[in-house]
This record gives sequence, C-alpha cells and structure tokens, in this order.
Amino acid sequence: MPEVAVIVEFETLEGAEPEFLRVIQDHARRTLDEEDGCLRYEIYKPIDSDGSPIPNCVLVDELYADQAAVEAHTLNPRMSAFNLIIDPLLKSHRRIVARSLSEREPEEGIPPSELNAANDD
Repeated sequence: MPEVAVIVEFETLEGAEPEFLRVIQDHARRTLDEEDGCLRYEIYKPIDSDGSPIPNCVLVDELYADQAAVEAHTLNPRMSAFNLIIDPLLKSHRRIVARSLSEREPEEGIPPSELNAANDD
C-alpha cells in the first residue's frame, strides 16, 4: 500500500507565528514519538524568490505509512486539544492529502519495528 502525505499550509494571525511554531514543533515531536505510522513530520518556513521568509506562513509535510496511519493520527485524542490551541492563532489553513507516486528501492537493513537483542552481532 502506498505511503500517504499530508501537506498543510498555515497562515497565522499577525504576531502569532512564534507561538504557533512553538506549538507545532511540540506536536511534531510528539507525533513522531507516539505514532508508529508517522514516518516524517517536517515544518518549513516558506521563502520568496529572493530568499526572504514569507510572513505568517508555515508549511507542514507529514508522511504516513498508509491511510490507516493517517486516520489513527486524525483520531488521536491529543488532536482535539491541539486544534483548540492553534485555532485562535490561525487566519486560515489548507490541508492536502495525497498518495505517493514515487517508486523507491526498498531500504536495506532491519526495519526499526523488528530491532531487538536477537539482531545484535
């Protein structure tokens, strides 16, 4: 089953970006720590053509193992509290969910979920 990306563009209210970044960075760390199906959670600051940061704009790029992992993330009880915290900081947001079309070679080695003492040399 192909991986599923969730890409979100957030527009913060004037002056709210520092607090939003603090909250989203904590949320990203907790998502990666607590949800096995979350493979990546990156936060980006968009820039314009001269490299200047675009004010009040933050992008998030999440990658999940499959659709079930996206649904598990959405249903995580922590999400309600997270949304209550960020909603007053936002002017708008746009969420895109997409399946990966990239064909990648299988990674070598042992998946983290299969690591245990029996694998030690």
